[in-house]
Amino acid sequence: MTTTVRRATRPRVEARVDLDALAHNVGLLAGLARGSGAATMAVVKADGYGHGAVDVARTALASGATWLGVCTLEEAAELRAAGIRAPVLSWLHLPDEDFAPAVADEVDLGVSSRAELEGVVAGAGRAGRPARVHLKIDTGLSRNGCPPEAWGDLLDAVEAARLAGDVEVAAVWSHLAHADAPAHPTIDVQATRLDGAWRTAAERLGGPRPWRHLANSAATLTRPDLHLDLVRPGIAVYGLDPLDAPDGHGLRPVMTFRTHVALVKRIAAGEGVSYGHEWVAPDDRVLALVPTGYADGVPRRLGGMMTVQLAGRRRPVVGRVCMDQVVVDLGPAAGDVPPVAPGDEVVLFGAGDAGEPTAAEWARWLDTIHYEVVTGVGCRPRVTRTTAGTSP
Repeated sequence: MTTTVRRATRPRVEARVDLDALAHNVGLLAGLARGSGAATMAVVKADGYGHGAVDVARTALASGATWLGVCTLEEAAELRAAGIRAPVLSWLHLPDEDFAPAVADEVDLGVSSRAELEGVVAGAGRAGRPARVHLKIDTGLSRNGCPPEAWGDLLDAVEAARLAGDVEVAAVWSHLAHADAPAHPTIDVQATRLDGAWRTAAERLGGPRPWRHLANSAATLTRPDLHLDLVRPGIAVYGLDPLDAPDGHGLRPVMTFRTHVALVKRIAAGEGVSYGHEWVAPDDRVLALVPTGYADGVPRRLGGMMTVQLAGRRRPVVGRVCMDQVVVDLGPAAGDVPPVAPGDEVVLFGAGDAGEPTAAEWARWLDTIHYEVVTGVGCRPRVTRTTAGTSP
């Protein structure tokens, strides 16, 4: 006998992406960059911070960005496979990766070491064309990037590869450590170090003078002196303010995380809720079961502290967050219980316009950053990502 599975007419758990809000954010950021004479790269790594890299990329390019930034070669390949031909920079690689497809696809490549350069040169040889490279100098973040003492050696190797027709140098760049504190003294130190590395490269390398780029979201918003030739906003593209300003710098959060009530029930006073009975009903209560848990991106640590938007206002989640579900307290059974039924919408976080929790609020509850919140939701296989607004 064949069993037919009837599909739900709506997602069980949904990350809804507002492309109009995203277009607003990119337009704002690109406007700031244009005011400084800089181009704008929208960073779409990690599947567009969980928002969907291809939809984000198309919307960003239609809204003022002219470049796209990714972390891996696979992320760059996804954009090219979707027909996106705008300049793309991929910047974090293993030296032994196969760079040939990326070079053939005209993807710009970050280079931080001679070993990485050798891999890129080998890929260029297989692709039959020179690779465009962005040379990264470590100016104080102490992550990726060439150490200053090895910079001259890297430049010598790059110039030899350039003369051999294997590479073209597009830019010298770096990454800020304290951009979310705009007056932090290390920002100016890093900017000075980048300028020195760029000047040395411009003197020692033939060909066109390379660009410089340094500014991330926070520096794009607050440090126009560091916009240089190109800015690289990431989290701000998605409407989340890296500096937590009272007005959010005019950014509009893009993602809404929502689901629906699965069950409404009454429990008696003294009954415990969820594993471990960490919450016990103080009197007869009405509860709503919400089919979303830590497998969907609701961290287990939020048990007992998070609220959701349901029936027009905030409601507390009680008891532990489970793998697939949480329980919402609707109030005393003898009180003014809101009319809630299975199928009613539950907003876990959103833009905050209707009083619902936000990703920034989740981050405060979790003592983390909103980057982790949205990527932790949007990249989950059980969460259906949908879009609203105008997609190019």
